[in-house]
Amino acid sequence: MKAIFTSILSVAFGITALAQTQITNPGFEDWGGNPSPPTPASKVSHEPNHWYSNESGSTTARLGPQTCFKDNAIFHGGATAVRVETTNFIIAVVNGNVTTGVINAPSSDKHTGYIGTINYSDAADIRRMPFHARPDSIVGWYKYTQAPTASSDMGTVKTILHVGNYYDPEVPVNGNHPDSSMNKVGVGEFTTPASSVSNWTRFSVPFTYVNATDTPDYVMINITSSKNQLMDTAGSIMWVDDLTMIYNPPPQSVNNVTSLQNNVKAYSYNKIFYVDFMNRNNNLSTVSVYDLSGRKILSETIQCNNLHSFDMTQYNSGIYLYHIYSNGESRSGKFFVD
Repeated sequence: MKAIFTSILSVAFGITALAQTQITNPGFEDWGGNPSPPTPASKVSHEPNHWYSNESGSTTARLGPQTCFKDNAIFHGGATAVRVETTNFIIAVVNGNVTTGVINAPSSDKHTGYIGTINYSDAADIRRMPFHARPDSIVGWYKYTQAPTASSDMGTVKTILHVGNYYDPEVPVNGNHPDSSMNKVGVGEFTTPASSVSNWTRFSVPFTYVNATDTPDYVMINITSSKNQLMDTAGSIMWVDDLTMIYNPPPQSVNNVTSLQNNVKAYSYNKIFYVDFMNRNNNLSTVSVYDLSGRKILSETIQCNNLHSFDMTQYNSGIYLYHIYSNGESRSGKFFVD
């Protein structure tokens, strides 16, 4: 079995912060649980829970082909990923899409198409994912296949933190939606290279906030396989998996950080997580391990007088976070379970 050693990243992750608000169904593991109206029940399984595609969009948007797919053959973590494909339709090319909002097509004019929190065809259909936090960045994993005849095409993951309702693109076209610019709290937008990316690749994009104090009520995440709704060439495909909101840790005492960093080593090997104290003593330490959603999966109080091991064989392969607390000092980091 491949041996993986992961050294501690000093204050790279604060566990308390990472346990804050996360996206619902960020790994696209759950499918088929969205309410059937307004989309036909036969199409519900094509959408991840709490995420939507053109198949449950406005009346005109639902006329288009399937562009969102559950992929259980190509995925980064868990058992599935989401795949979106830019696809030919009878009258137009339809951008591959999956979103926490509603795909809206007020008319056959693609310039007026947008993603919003309100269904253009049904004002009572409001889709907003609750989110009350100010993360520093959003990270995730993607693969991208660019259409052979679309050398400038790119996939996107656009994340908007907002209050009230929001519409993307933000600027109205021919009165297709209200101006929602005043509702934006922060935005982070990732765009793939204008070329294919064949291996799973990590992306990280920081949020740019409108001001230093406002807190959002909702998050809108729009994933598309082409750079905008005006693309006229089909064939681009984007896979996305394992989205995570990242929160920088709160400031810590320099002395505390330096002391514990120099006195403890943490690493993983063959599905075992090791914690080793360099200055052996009989003090007590608490070791806690979290998954990327912030859920605590392990916590144990140990003496600082030995090498301690924690069996991780019951957990899936992937990145985990740890927090070690001892005598008023703490240290956080991450490790990988193969």
